[in-house]
Amino acid sequence: MTEPNVQAQVETFERLVARVREEVSKRIVGQREVVDGVLTVLLGGGHGLLEGVPGLGKTLLVRTLADALELSFARIQFTPDLMPADVLGTTVIAEGVGAPKLEFQRGPVFAHVVLADEVNRATPKTQSALLEAMQEASVTVSGTTHALEEPFMVLATQNPLEMEGTYPLPEAQLDRFMLKLEVPFPSHEELHAILERTTGPELAAPSAVVTRAELVAMRGLVRSVPVTAHVRDYAVRILEATHPGSATAPASVKQYVRFGASPRGAQAMLTAAKVRTLFGGRFSAGIDDVRDAVKPALRHRLILNFEGEADGVRPDALLDDVLAATREVR
Repeated sequence: MTEPNVQAQVETFERLVARVREEVSKRIVGQREVVDGVLTVLLGGGHGLLEGVPGLGKTLLVRTLADALELSFARIQFTPDLMPADVLGTTVIAEGVGAPKLEFQRGPVFAHVVLADEVNRATPKTQSALLEAMQEASVTVSGTTHALEEPFMVLATQNPLEMEGTYPLPEAQLDRFMLKLEVPFPSHEELHAILERTTGPELAAPSAVVTRAELVAMRGLVRSVPVTAHVRDYAVRILEATHPGSATAPASVKQYVRFGASPRGAQAMLTAAKVRTLFGGRFSAGIDDVRDAVKPALRHRLILNFEGEADGVRPDALLDDVLAATREVR
């Protein structure tokens, strides 16, 4: 690929991302970091977990993004009585002309963007219904495998405050989320803007500004972003430093962590770094791109020990120690 072609593709990528951000901003006030995080998940071909108290616009953000990208959208409200068939679909007897026959009725998971709202309110049996879809982009029902149409992305939300009546996601499922994004409370100015926008005339409807073909091309460009050996080595050493048994782990990790991040964490870091590289109009990922991706990529992959849980240690604080202890080596 020649340099002019690369530059043209990067400029096109930047322009399309700017158009999506503009459409999302018609409904969502502020939250630039969260919006970019969700875009990073989509462009990186992964899935995202959004954590925040109710009323911060998580559902509206996901729906708006789907509208701006001309993608089909499905919202699944996870509750304790939700069954796997309510998510995946089921085989029914179809009666019509001729003898009755078995027919598969697709569930809401057969959409491009699936919002798993309050995912931790469903039982583990129902939560696990998403595992194959998230990993293999397929659904198996009654021995038959059905492929999900690309692009496919699950965006799950959970409330960090209300723990009664919930079923925390198991580590195996958490590990399948590329990024965990924390949705912050709006600032004073943003609250004024939210009230002005939502208590007045009807919200502006976003337009579809990126086609599916353009989105597929953007995802392909992300994959082709080069990562030098020393940047990749930095990501590897960050990952190793999250394990308490590693010689490079800081004291806080050795004290509070039972098990560090998996190799999927390193994959998530590098993929997110590639997307952030293109967000900045560049075509070679650097150390700063990896550093920016560390917390969203690893915060949900650290398994704390009893002492860490009892002391209320936050994974982000541990990752700050990891970043401080890991230096760039050329």
